[in-house]
Amino acid sequence: MTGSGRIVYFGTPEFAVPTLAALAESGDPVILVVTQPDRPQGRGLKMVAPPVKRLAERLGLPVVQPENIRSPDFLERIKEAAPDAMVVVAFGRLLPPSLLSLCPPGPVNLHPSLLPNYRGPSPIQSALLAGDPVTGVTTMILDEGQDTGPILLRREVAVLEGEAAGQLHDRLAVVGAELMVETLAGLKAGTVVPRPQPGECPQECRLLAKEDGRVDWTRPAAHLALQVRAFDPWPGAYTFFKGQRLKLFGGRVGTGRGRPGQVLALDEGDLHVAAGEGSLRVAEFQLEGRKRQTALQFWHGQHLGQNMVFGS
Repeated sequence: MTGSGRIVYFGTPEFAVPTLAALAESGDPVILVVTQPDRPQGRGLKMVAPPVKRLAERLGLPVVQPENIRSPDFLERIKEAAPDAMVVVAFGRLLPPSLLSLCPPGPVNLHPSLLPNYRGPSPIQSALLAGDPVTGVTTMILDEGQDTGPILLRREVAVLEGEAAGQLHDRLAVVGAELMVETLAGLKAGTVVPRPQPGECPQECRLLAKEDGRVDWTRPAAHLALQVRAFDPWPGAYTFFKGQRLKLFGGRVGTGRGRPGQVLALDEGDLHVAAGEGSLRVAEFQLEGRKRQTALQFWHGQHLGQNMVFGS
């Protein structure tokens, strides 16, 4: 990387917002922001702009939202911008070779794991589901593989007790923004050099589906507590109650025993539900189409008692 450090930024969701904000304050100009097109959301299917676009507009940065990033017109637009660097954070699409080769050594990407572990689309959930005490963020050079390019910098982040995926996501986004600024400065100064990823077999992760959140009460409570944390806010850990989907939040391991899925007691603000081993303590619930409630509110509102069973 040489010259003035003119940056084209590719990003779309909330995770990409702190990095764009940090780059805008770093001194090197962000000359163009590339993000996904507006999409319909909610019951009224109102068109909603991606979070990165909303920030870019507040910062007065030019924005493009290509439907096809492989089109000659889009490639020409990037070439005309003449960037010194391209930064990619949770853009949502794989960049084609024509873009990968545009700014040597290649686009700089931020990934929310300690690569090579958790290559793929669900690294935060996967780290929590595995019970990892430490995760982190990595900057790397994008290549044609999935998170397989040379590593630039990594920073470890301790997982906090009881932390859910949404909370960890927000912390990693901020740490990652700081690491990206440090990475770009190091590349310009020649103090950061790309190095191949370690050769050991990495843990990989897949795209999650709603069905992944379904709680199997025959599993140990320790697993279920991790599942509740890992899938909050999406896809959401859930069970069934009176024929309705019921989301669970704030899972911890309890010491109760009973038939898997059996409601045991309300104690210390948590609802205790029997698992295959031990019990799961749940702090909050949300029936489909209703507001989120504390365990106490749910207990009284649904007139719960022992021998009721979740999951049927």
